Amino acid sequence: MEKCRASSRILIVGAGASGIAAATRLLQNNFGDVQILEAENRIGGRINTIAFGDNVVDVGAQWVHGKERNCVYEMVKDMGVVSDTGDFFSDVKRVRSNKEVVPHDLACSIHDIALRSMPSGPLPVVGSFGNHLVETYWRNIESHLPRVDRTLASEALDAFAKHESSIIGADSLFEVSVREHIEYDECDGDKLVHWGTKGYKRFLRLLMKVGEDAPEELGLLEGRVRLGKKVTKIELASPRKVIVRCEDGDYFEVDHVICTVSLGVLQEQHERLFVPPLPAAKVNAIRGLTLGTVNKMYMEFEEQPFPKDWVGFFCFWLAEDLKELRKTEYFWLEGITGCHKITCQPRLLMAWVGGSFGRHMETLSDEKVLEGLQWLFRKFLTFEIPPPKRFHRSKWFSNPNFRGTWTFRPTKADERETGPRDLEAPVTGEDGHLGLLFAGEASSRNHFSTVHGAVEAGWREADRLIRLYSTCGSKS
Repeated sequence: MEKCRASSRILIVGAGASGIAAATRLLQNNFGDVQILEAENRIGGRINTIAFGDNVVDVGAQWVHGKERNCVYEMVKDMGVVSDTGDFFSDVKRVRSNKEVVPHDLACSIHDIALRSMPSGPLPVVGSFGNHLVETYWRNIESHLPRVDRTLASEALDAFAKHESSIIGADSLFEVSVREHIEYDECDGDKLVHWGTKGYKRFLRLLMKVGEDAPEELGLLEGRVRLGKKVTKIELASPRKVIVRCEDGDYFEVDHVICTVSLGVLQEQHERLFVPPLPAAKVNAIRGLTLGTVNKMYMEFEEQPFPKDWVGFFCFWLAEDLKELRKTEYFWLEGITGCHKITCQPRLLMAWVGGSFGRHMETLSDEKVLEGLQWLFRKFLTFEIPPPKRFHRSKWFSNPNFRGTWTFRPTKADERETGPRDLEAPVTGEDGHLGLLFAGEASSRNHFSTVHGAVEAGWREADRLIRLYSTCGSKS
């Protein structure tokens, strides 16, 4: 009997933004048998909103990056659920490790030169983001700020590069392809549109059609999500079926699987996860792209410890201080790009730590991390920051269900001549059956590393199945 939308069995691996987007799209287009298997004991994937401080914090995805060509913003822009961050961070201080605060106008001038030194326009198809930035920055310094102290300019470049690495998700800008800016389509508008006191989980609830005041529930996905179900095998079998096995011994026989697991999980598990092995082009993409690590540290105080005129600070390390730091157990503090206040959370401070330093931070106890943060505050600030009353941090790399935070294009992707397009391509069985589809932010050609990229990818694969079953099961 020919399958139709109502009877076709769809299994989605992963209940993150991409999996939820795919599932809700299918259900809204009359697919009757849609299930999601999620290895964690919660939905959301790299969206993880928790109660903390005066309302909530986002341990994972936090901001809507731009407004134009952004499907997340398009969906919520008229609902009054998001707000612009605007110039909230415009007065951030730049502080040297000798406690000297760089004059604001000078700091802004140097920062503007760094921004103008970023890759833009037509560039060579090979090379690193880091090389381009450094060479262009120093040329621009010579042209526009010839009298600036070169030591300070060097400290500023290091801080800028570290911050930019954190945004991209890389350990270093020298491993990022100069083509990153061409491949990634930056959405125009405020890059830090935020969710107020509700967090990014508000978007997931909207996707699932959960009411504003409804208790924690799944809306359209009620009864369709199985938590704590770690998939260990996905087998394209004949005739025209896919067999999915779980760590607990459960197995499922379905018509189609949409795999939305992170690039880090694919890199670690693809050789044993898929039967038969994935095509060479897809393996090349899995090995050629990189899932970076950026972690957050949230500190809650009795009252805000920063002065009223401080929104936050970036760390400018003096060369001799950095050399000394690297000899100590606090070496990982080099990875902290800065520390700042948070909109809608008056008593909180937040710090970011990325790359190898962020991965090392995950191995430390809370006590050791807080000890390091106190050391950093004493090193840079002239005023005291008391120990926080509560502390929470992310550990995205050490979690085997993620192995990192978001994807970027490294120079090795250029060398391998691969990219998200190869990750996106579906895999058919020996009988030509479209059995295995791939979504997730890493498979987004132009919006990788973002929630809107993940959502678009989920919709893309749902639409692929909708087209496949376009002649049956649809309402007139």
